[in-house]
Amino acid sequence: MAVKLALLRSGEQVIADIKELVNDEGKVVTLVFTNPYTVQFLTAELLYEEVSNEIEEINHRVSFSPWLPLSVDKNIAVPTDWIVTIVEPNEWVKSSYEKKMNSTTEGIVNKELPISPEYKNVEVLSEETNG
Repeated sequence: MAVKLALLRSGEQVIADIKELVNDEGKVVTLVFTNPYTVQFLTAELLYEEVSNEIEEINHRVSFSPWLPLSVDKNIAVPTDWIVTIVEPNEWVKSSYEKKMNSTTEGIVNKELPISPEYKNVEVLSEETNG
């Protein structure tokens, strides 16, 4: 699985298994997003604040929402001109996404992620989908 995080021209951040679809000449025709979800920080502030020699820890929350939730398609072609950039997601975001994809239960609040120390106060929420 090549899980990547794509920033679209619309401003959406989409996490998915992203593959290139190439023509006979090896030119990329389009990208195919498999099981795409939008990812959003639910926390407004992303920095630690220092208060009298102690670091005040800020709890961070991330939500996953199905991208194009009204579609039954799991593989969606995205024109390359709609992509601003594709990057490697943070490990805790990637593992959370993979755990969600491997799970058959929807609507779980996931608090058991292997999160690196700088993100130890991150809570990942999965929104319920009807299906």
